[in-house]
Amino acid sequence: MRVATASIVAAALSVSVAQAEELRIGFMATFTGPGANLGQHLRDGFLLGVEHAGGRLGGLETRVIVSDDQLKPDIARQEVDKLLTRDKVHFVVGVVFSNVLMAIYKPVIESGAFLISANAGPSPIAGALCSERFFSTSWQNDQTHAVMGKYAQDKGFTRVFLLAPNYQAGKDALNGFKRYYKGTIVDEIYTPLGAVDFSAEIAKIQALKPQAVYAFMPGGSGIALIKQYAQAGLNKQVPFLSAFTVDDTSLPAVGALADGMVSASQWAVDLKNPANERFVSAFRARFGYVPSYFAAQAYDAAQLVDAGIKATGGRLDDKAALRDALRRAQFPSVRGQWKLNTNHFPVSDFYLVTPGTLGDGTRAMVHKELVFADYADENAKDCPMRW
Repeated sequence: MRVATASIVAAALSVSVAQAEELRIGFMATFTGPGANLGQHLRDGFLLGVEHAGGRLGGLETRVIVSDDQLKPDIARQEVDKLLTRDKVHFVVGVVFSNVLMAIYKPVIESGAFLISANAGPSPIAGALCSERFFSTSWQNDQTHAVMGKYAQDKGFTRVFLLAPNYQAGKDALNGFKRYYKGTIVDEIYTPLGAVDFSAEIAKIQALKPQAVYAFMPGGSGIALIKQYAQAGLNKQVPFLSAFTVDDTSLPAVGALADGMVSASQWAVDLKNPANERFVSAFRARFGYVPSYFAAQAYDAAQLVDAGIKATGGRLDDKAALRDALRRAQFPSVRGQWKLNTNHFPVSDFYLVTPGTLGDGTRAMVHKELVFADYADENAKDCPMRW
């Protein structure tokens, strides 16, 4: 289902380009079901990036065509075929969930278009299946979870209960956690993707009495889990550790229930750098809510496209030159320094984050401490690209 078309043109930006050509970008995300709010953050962040480029990424008139994958790989494949064959897009950008990215990966790459993930980072694409036409502005799936595994290990939790959805990102998540956590896993449960009833899982937690719970449960599933966890009184008994569960997409819905819960991220709304401060201020003014890492990653995706195309002088037909320009691109990333690994995934700092309060009293996830500096994902060693 095609949910929106945004054609954003502004005369304010004047850039010398080799040819007057329309840049067409297919923006795919989830706008249906429990993950819909994640798609909204992703889309709004990207469109703000386009606006900040004067509506002309790389100096080219830019048309953004937004598609809803409905969190269904078969629908995503149909939608991306339309973007590639009917709309003849030069880039496909976005994608919240890894199963969707895996479904569209091959057709996009084989079409000659570039694919930029602003969120999903499945491990196969970071490793043996890497491609010169795929770039990420987020992370490889297991990196953020590895941060929490180290945190749990350092805190001395010897018995931990693990919970994640049953799809690629869920498996990457728990594998990432276990990379640094060496204690006992009392149970490891994979729920259906999009689940909102966790009564059975909560009963198991109550019976097993772990020292901590680690959960990856994105979108509406995470909101449901946090509420049910608190209703069972577990938030006062068993520390709740997570990634992509307690975040700026779920915090408005769960409020004080998330107090004391810790998570991890490569970005936070209160990071002190000029690019991030500009982004957060403009995003809140434009959309009326606090941006999440989804929005921040998508904003950087727009900046990556902008910088890459500018470096080629606006030429979209020279794919090798555009690939090299995207690899070398430098721009004021909201996370601070921008650096790509050889598998086209970012090398980033990662932080422990927790619910806090901004200067104006607004609740948001704020960074507490640096856990990993310049963290490059381990799967890059399996990627055959060398540049």
